Amino acid sequence: MSIILSQRSLSRLDEAHPDLRKVAIHAARISDLDFTVLEVLRTIERQRELFAKGATRTMKSRHLAHPADGKARAMDLAPMIGGAVSWDWPLYHRLANIVKRAALAVGVPIEWGGGWRTFKDGPHWQLPWAQYP
Repeated sequence: MSIILSQRSLSRLDEAHPDLRKVAIHAARISDLDFTVLEVLRTIERQRELFAKGATRTMKSRHLAHPADGKARAMDLAPMIGGAVSWDWPLYHRLANIVKRAALAVGVPIEWGGGWRTFKDGPHWQLPWAQYP
């Protein structure tokens, strides 16, 4: 089982911290569910726009460029069905199992926004603040 990430997804992963990229690449290798990388690095303007729309609750997003290396510590992944992004929650749970297995296999701690108690964010994956300040 494996999927092939599109060139667009791979280009977006170039904006991610190398450990986050490692997780996504390994997830594609072990996945039987097609997925895409929706977003990695955000400008502060994009973050303000999402905050104003209520699509995020923070201006301290892990999607913003880290001052040390300019890379994001978060990525948004979405399952694809028939070549189109799906917003069906059961698919996000299925993808979560794949990404968690990939993170474990490559030894990278990861947090899923879909597992948060409030403001569930199914596409969101980030490196933990404690290990990646």
